[in-house]
Amino acid sequence: MDSTGTESSAGTGAEKDRAAVNLTKATPAPVPAPTTAEAPDIQSHDTFVIKKTLSLTAGEYVVSVARPDGSEGEPVAYAREKRLSLRGQVTVYTDASRKSVLAAFKGRDHEVGYMYDVRDASGQSFGSFHAGASFLRRTWQVRQPGTMKLTGREHSRVVAFVRFVWEFVPYLEYVPFIWPYRFKYTESGKTLMTVTKKLGLHTRYVLEILAPDIDRRLAIAHTLALDALEVD
Repeated sequence: MDSTGTESSAGTGAEKDRAAVNLTKATPAPVPAPTTAEAPDIQSHDTFVIKKTLSLTAGEYVVSVARPDGSEGEPVAYAREKRLSLRGQVTVYTDASRKSVLAAFKGRDHEVGYMYDVRDASGQSFGSFHAGASFLRRTWQVRQPGTMKLTGREHSRVVAFVRFVWEFVPYLEYVPFIWPYRFKYTESGKTLMTVTKKLGLHTRYVLEILAPDIDRRLAIAHTLALDALEVD
């Protein structure tokens, strides 16, 4: 060190620089919060399998991408419901731990009875559905603002009649309707989506989407509603 103290000042500055570097390394960058972009890429898939299992207190739904042979592939959504009232809410999650929301729907009073708004994790509405006026063949209106309005009807009149009678036979309300049935969703006479309940004692649906613009979250939410709202 010379008499002017120049070297000492330089050394002190270097030490400060090293301390700043060490401080930067020791402080990890904040982890960004989960966003909707981290949700499974479901929009690129056209066919899904929805399977329901029953427990003592609720029904558990698992939505999987369908493999080419029709079997269940990668799970992409999960939901749980107890006994959904007309105004009840069902939340659909992207993971089994139910921490990340994919979509949610809830009923509200409407001129047609009850309208079910479908919202994303931030609460933004991106679609809706409601039951249409029908005596035997149940119908649904599924709306995706700015894109399309689908009308869904039960395909078979015979099966629709049997299901209608089934609901009024004593004690049969506690027995699952095992016979398969199908809903077709059309716009201007063109089929754009189908929901098929498969044959069997276990509740299993196949959702097939034939239009690329249909929001898969809306389609999945509505399929869950077909079961959760006791349509069968």
